Amino acid sequence: MKTSKKFVTKKIMTMKESNKTHWKIDHAHSEVLFRIRHMMIANVKGEFREFDAELFSNDTDFENAKVHATVQVSSIFTNNNDRDEHLKSADFFNAEKFETITFESTAIAREDDDTFVINGDITIMGVTKNIILKAEHGGVITDPSGHVRAGFSISGKLNRKDFGLNWNAALETGGVLVGEEVHITADVQFIKEE
Repeated sequence: MKTSKKFVTKKIMTMKESNKTHWKIDHAHSEVLFRIRHMMIANVKGEFREFDAELFSNDTDFENAKVHATVQVSSIFTNNNDRDEHLKSADFFNAEKFETITFESTAIAREDDDTFVINGDITIMGVTKNIILKAEHGGVITDPSGHVRAGFSISGKLNRKDFGLNWNAALETGGVLVGEEVHITADVQFIKEE
């Protein structure tokens, strides 16, 4: 019996999808951080305390994997309540209107044995831009409870003005209060879904 090429291609694609391993983030052992220049002399750091992410791979091979992440803007924390409220306001993230920041990978390639380059789209305040992240792969282990875990340290940067985060204030001594370049880091653990 002759099998059409179209049917074979569809079957192979279905098999590839069915072989995808699903990983969910372990919130208790993960964090999403950022830092930005303040008054042109030092960095101020912060974090987002509510986020979710999932990863799809070919078992423990993370090249060509897919990752999707969502951050709740209202969970921003910089250890200063007045600053947090200002960041949530329309001057910055406008958290009431734009509740989430999302990231969707478009390509993941291996740079060396322990490092991946993640290309993807990040959406902030309704504006979507391409971003390139580096991910250092810490390894895969089975924990004492029998769960398979994968760990990554992720870093990247973006210009906040690309997303309409334009607020600033001039300093009397010259320069501005808030820098434009934002450095992003995330240390994350994923648990393999059985």
